Amino acid sequence: MTDTPPDIDRPSSESPQERAARAAEALRAAEAAGARAAEAARAGRTARPQGPGPQGPAGPQESGWQEPARPQAAAAPAAAPADAREGRAALDELFASAGVPAALAARTAARLGPGAAARLREDPWRLLSVPGVQPAQADHFARALLGPDARPDDPRRGGALVLHLLTEAARRGHTVTPLADVVSALERARVADARAAVEAALDGGEVVTLTEEPEFDEESFDEDAEPPEPEETLGPARWALAEEAAAEGFQRLTLTAAPLLDDAAVKELRAGLPEDRSLALTAALRTGVSVLRGTPGALGEVAAGIAAAAASRGLRAAVAVPTERAAADLAADLAAALPDALPNEGPAPVVASLHRLLEPQEGAAAAPGAVVYGRGEQRPFELDLIVVTEAAALDVELCAVLVEACPDGAHLVLCAEPGSPPPASPGRPLDDLEASETVPVVELDAEPPAGPVAALTEAVRGGELAAVDAPGREVVIVPAGDPAEAVHRAVQLVTDSIPRALGIPVEDVQVVAAAAGGEAGTAALNAALKARLNPGPGAFGGMDPGDRVVVAAPLPVAAVGETGVVTGGGPHGLDVEFPGGAVTIAPADAARLRHGWAVPVAQARGTRRPAVVAVLVPDGLSRPLVATAFGLARRHLSVVQAAGPVLARAVKETGSRERRTRLARLVMR
Repeated sequence: MTDTPPDIDRPSSESPQERAARAAEALRAAEAAGARAAEAARAGRTARPQGPGPQGPAGPQESGWQEPARPQAAAAPAAAPADAREGRAALDELFASAGVPAALAARTAARLGPGAAARLREDPWRLLSVPGVQPAQADHFARALLGPDARPDDPRRGGALVLHLLTEAARRGHTVTPLADVVSALERARVADARAAVEAALDGGEVVTLTEEPEFDEESFDEDAEPPEPEETLGPARWALAEEAAAEGFQRLTLTAAPLLDDAAVKELRAGLPEDRSLALTAALRTGVSVLRGTPGALGEVAAGIAAAAASRGLRAAVAVPTERAAADLAADLAAALPDALPNEGPAPVVASLHRLLEPQEGAAAAPGAVVYGRGEQRPFELDLIVVTEAAALDVELCAVLVEACPDGAHLVLCAEPGSPPPASPGRPLDDLEASETVPVVELDAEPPAGPVAALTEAVRGGELAAVDAPGREVVIVPAGDPAEAVHRAVQLVTDSIPRALGIPVEDVQVVAAAAGGEAGTAALNAALKARLNPGPGAFGGMDPGDRVVVAAPLPVAAVGETGVVTGGGPHGLDVEFPGGAVTIAPADAARLRHGWAVPVAQARGTRRPAVVAVLVPDGLSRPLVATAFGLARRHLSVVQAAGPVLARAVKETGSRERRTRLARLVMR
């Protein structure tokens, strides 16, 4: 790696304002989501909810009440329906009487709906389902409402604790948790009858119980020994049911697939291709589901080539990418390749974000935090071949939506880099599908890295933080002694050094960090960048015209990770210019936006930018995350190194955290 370029100023003693913001995204009620999903399925539409991921919003850990930090991009409030206003007033009054911070009311209303106050009076431990609320805080609230009747053995408390434990496990990526672990945790929480608490949670419908048969091990098999007992697990219904649906979809596509072209046509298309490209094309055209692994540049090229080859023979093909910005980049690459890729007349392949391809429905009734899609089992894609880039980012819910939207006989190609991090939400469907050994997996041959950024990324992917030769300052290492200095240096790079020394404008520079919170997380970085790039009062719920924003939870008009620029706002909502065009975000939905000069790596993945500033501190680092962050840069990468020796150790030793999931076993049934 290279040293800091001489034109970058040394940090001054001035420190930016330190902010630690916890993203407080509203979670929808699981039972409402289940009802919505069932209704949407009957109507031929699929609901895609937004839930807690492994790096989801964290709440205060102390036993007393503590007001959480406000979301960076809360929307300007607008006139609400009368019943909603009355419901919020009742909730505010209830919280004031119980000593609950007023800041929690918005998240509670979003989670529990207009009747939140009545539901909490009926069962005060429902408060534990609100993001950020801890068991001790829910107990405090229950005592304020019930007095001496708020007992540790109350069945309502036990059921709420079960769901809370499973939700916390989901934040770490798990879709299921062993029943024994849940029982032990309940006993530590002074629940007298843990089994009764589990039954109460099951009765509520938000939790399901599952039985997993033990895996057969030929080497240790003893015919005289007692067979091992099946393992009982628990899981939030939304994730467990999504895994079931995704597994069924993969099985259906595999069983209904037939070759899309005859052998002669496939042979003709394969002519002249390298062996790995030939295998990838053959798997895509002959099997219902296939997995393709390779570096970002190679994957984009091969994905476009497969779609173009299919289209050249009259097949209806599409390439689905994470965002519209990524789609525009890939479409340009594909257009340049079309003259050679299409020897015969044929329909051009569609290149779009997966979000747009699924046709999100504006105005459709959906639970808070959810999107209703027009494509699904009742109205599948009118496509023969779908190639999905950055498929490792698909969580089990979106994966289930995707496979249900694929008609019988369609072919699905899922692309990802080797060692990609799992999705931000629970599950790991691509890794599970590969582990099931039920679909072909093609790995593209390694090619010489195309430049210093690619060379560093490949070295990190191999577990080494290597020095690279970057004569054109394609890679720059900027040391920082602490998080405050890291924020200061990142602001210098974005606002001065990169535009001045490299000629890359500010709008083409993206800052990324491991997480939103912390002294050098994206919230702190965005606060400092806004102060320099677009200072203002935050007239529209923290936003001003000219602010860059990112979609942090799916919207009907934009996918997670899409960035845009605020152009205005008012009681009607927030006006934003996205790559796909100008839109207005309703006030109720604008809380799904955050400032977007700096974004978490999990939201940035799949959308490469001309210049990337990766701010790295000791917390949250892993080899997959660092490789993904570095791979986002097309021309220039600045690494603000505030992690010290932890960075090299993480690259060498730290992979993705293990997740308890069921999809691999379900696909193999």
